[in-house]
Amino acid sequence: MWVLHTFSKNFIVDPSLNSFLSRKDQLLTNEALWLLMVRLHIALAILSLITGPLGAIKALRQKSLSFHRWNGRIYVLSILLNFIPGVYVSFFATGGWISTIGFLILNTLWLVTTFLGYFYARKRQIALHSRWITRSFLLSFANMTIYIIVAISHHAVGFSYGASYTIAVWLCWIINLLLAEWIIHGKMLTA
Repeated sequence: MWVLHTFSKNFIVDPSLNSFLSRKDQLLTNEALWLLMVRLHIALAILSLITGPLGAIKALRQKSLSFHRWNGRIYVLSILLNFIPGVYVSFFATGGWISTIGFLILNTLWLVTTFLGYFYARKRQIALHSRWITRSFLLSFANMTIYIIVAISHHAVGFSYGASYTIAVWLCWIINLLLAEWIIHGKMLTA
C-alpha cells in the first residue's frame, strides 16, 4: 500500500512535485536537477520496497533460490544507485543542516546495512545476511516513518512543520533500526 501511495502521489497526482516544493524552506539552486534527483530517489526507493518483501517470503526463497538471488541483486542495486540521489536531496532537506545530517546518516546506514547483507550472503553466512538485510529493509521504510511522525507532531501536537520534519528525519532511522533489532532478536529467541 505504501508503494502505491508513494508512486501515485509523486508520479500521477503531483508529477511536478509542487506540493513537496512548497514545503522547502530554502531556495533550490537548480530546480531541474533537484527534480531529477528526487524522482530517481523515489523510483529507486519504490523498487527496494517491492523487491525487499519478495526476498523475505520463505516460500518463494525455498521454491527458487535463483529468483531470490536475482531479486536480492536488484534490491541491492536499487539502494546502491540510490545513494547519490539520496545524498544530493539531503542537502536541500526541510529543516536545514540538522535535517541534512540526519538524512546523511540515514543514507549511510542504508548503504552500509545493505552492503553487509550482501557481503554475508556472498560468504554464505545466512544468519548474518538475514540480520543485516532486515536492518536494511526497515531503513527502506524511513519515508513512511517520517510521514507518521510529522502527522503526529505537526497535526496532532501542533509543532511547526519544519520542527516536525527535523524531528522525524532523526527518529525515522532510530525507530526503524530499533524495530529491526526487535524483529532480529525475536527471531533469535524463537529459532
